[in-house]
Amino acid sequence: MRSGGHRAGGVLAALVAGALALTGCDAVGGDSAGPTADASSARPSPKPTPEWDRSPESLAAVGDSITRGFDACGVLSDCPEVSWATGDSAEVNSLAVRLLGRSGAAERSWNYAVSGARMADLPGQMARAAARRPELVTVMTGANDACRATTAQMTPVAEFRADFEDALRTLRRTAPKAQVYVASVPNLMRLWSQGRGNPLGKQVWKLGICPSMLDDADALDTAATLRRETVLKRVEDYNAVLEEVCAKDRRCRFDGGAVYEYRFGTDQLSHWDWFHPSKNGQARLAEIAYRTVTARQSPS
Repeated sequence: MRSGGHRAGGVLAALVAGALALTGCDAVGGDSAGPTADASSARPSPKPTPEWDRSPESLAAVGDSITRGFDACGVLSDCPEVSWATGDSAEVNSLAVRLLGRSGAAERSWNYAVSGARMADLPGQMARAAARRPELVTVMTGANDACRATTAQMTPVAEFRADFEDALRTLRRTAPKAQVYVASVPNLMRLWSQGRGNPLGKQVWKLGICPSMLDDADALDTAATLRRETVLKRVEDYNAVLEEVCAKDRRCRFDGGAVYEYRFGTDQLSHWDWFHPSKNGQARLAEIAYRTVTARQSPS
């Protein structure tokens, strides 16, 4: 934790300078031959391709600022080297490093996530990822759809569903056998409850981080409580969509709500904005993803 009036003032000055053009949560927000009839001449059939390969050999990531490592290394900047999905940081031990090894991750993983992206941006990202013909695509998006200036501006659930379905169709047109790991949207209420205890964090939030959840961080009146509960319900609805749509694709795995249920503490939050994952938080996300991808059965 960083504290002290002089240092806090310097950090806030830097944040104000860089945050004016940013908005929302990211504004500070994968045919076997059968046996022949003649058993005497039959040869062993090739091993069929598994429906879910637990050791894919290439990986592409799509999503938003979390997958870009935003605010994990410095103020108001991406830090893809600590990305839970594709980073090369030893502190994080990303999914790509765990699956491919460090040299393999450098050669066969690609990060197409964009800070500030919402679900509507996913089809375009997916098209770029599919062009690489990866064996696995990771998806983590949706927080920015809930992190809007007001609850009225949150992405409608029907639109969220349509865009996610479009993204998967886009992938399947170019990479029909690619596997997909889908992370649930984090519990934004949990992030509020953890970060609100830090005075500097609350000052940074005033620059425009996820106002639908974080505005008036100390307010506990009926209106503020209803606003936060409305955001939480929308996140839960988004996660239901991610699970339902993914379940219709036999090469897709949802994390079973593991990211949503993870109890992020202050050690897992950026000490720049007290909202995005820190390096420690990125490592926890990598653990969840690796556990899901390598499990014998889908958790959902």
